[in-house]
Amino acid sequence: MTNTVIQGLPRWSLAVPPLAFVVLLLTWHRHLGVALLILVCAGLGAAVIAAVHHAEVVAHRVGEPFGTLILALAVTVIEVALIVTLMVPGGVKAATLARDTVFAAVMITCNGILGLSLVVGSLRHGTQEFRVRASSSALAVMTALVTLSLVLPTFTTSAPGPQFSPAQLAFAGVTSLVMYGVFVFVQTVRHRDYFLPVPSSDEVEEDEDGTHATAPSGQVALLSLGLLFVCLISVVGLAKTVSPSLESAVESAGAPVAVVGVAIALLVLLPETAAAVRAALRNRLQNSFNLALGSALASIGLTIPAIAVASIWLSGPLVLGLGGTEMVLFALTVVTSILTLATGRATLLQGAVHMMVFSAFIFLAISP
Repeated sequence: MTNTVIQGLPRWSLAVPPLAFVVLLLTWHRHLGVALLILVCAGLGAAVIAAVHHAEVVAHRVGEPFGTLILALAVTVIEVALIVTLMVPGGVKAATLARDTVFAAVMITCNGILGLSLVVGSLRHGTQEFRVRASSSALAVMTALVTLSLVLPTFTTSAPGPQFSPAQLAFAGVTSLVMYGVFVFVQTVRHRDYFLPVPSSDEVEEDEDGTHATAPSGQVALLSLGLLFVCLISVVGLAKTVSPSLESAVESAGAPVAVVGVAIALLVLLPETAAAVRAALRNRLQNSFNLALGSALASIGLTIPAIAVASIWLSGPLVLGLGGTEMVLFALTVVTSILTLATGRATLLQGAVHMMVFSAFIFLAISP
């Protein structure tokens, strides 16, 4: 590999992805003792940091909103593969795993990532601005997708319990895919300007953070894209490797099965969380919103169709309907998000509100 290709990429960013993948290969399907568990967690953390770095390199090359879209899509595609893999054995946990993970992803992105971005951004920059048309349109699509895919199954009568009949599941899968496809078209083609960051006079100007640095070459961007996928595969694979230990810890603590889905979503969404916080620190809150809401949309818009197809050969029931507590939290999230996005300006207060809703979600998942 020539120096021209790797110019602008730190050595650690080149070394971490293959090392994390080696850790994944060495620990795959193995019982994790204390030493291996520490090694897996270290590899997971390093892979997340490297994934964020390479995602920013790609984003700098292709521009917004393509950069955030690439990261959201890449993580979600691998997340869907992880969910389907974990559902193959069947059983009680598999029946609700897709619902728990997707709903957890929605709450983490719309409250955790969005709220944390608002908090750290406002602490550094005071009031931050974003584009109302972009964020409100993403919220509208997200609300419709969650309602059609996760709320309606609780009230339909064609199948027993909070489940869709095969025809209803197929309809939900097609609807989710179409709505997400239309959103991506609007975001990247028809109204791309809606999703661009708001110019700001106090935006961080240091070249070392990548905000105003020279755009990387096409070769560097392609290399970073490949390493990004290696990182994301390692993140999700290591998350799956850690999942048995998480399940054992959940069972030992007497916590509900839904906590497993929450833990998986938290691990898988680490790259988006780190990237969104870094964007907020640079006073590019629109990028943070693109990541948070875009990840929520991708999680629903791709997971539901994939589960609908996978249900053809997966055994056991597929429970998608939310319970009463989850529907209340979702309604609170929608109302809070509408009020946050109404003015195009956000402060510490809005971030604190979203973080409190996220804290309530985590607390009630552990203690329903």
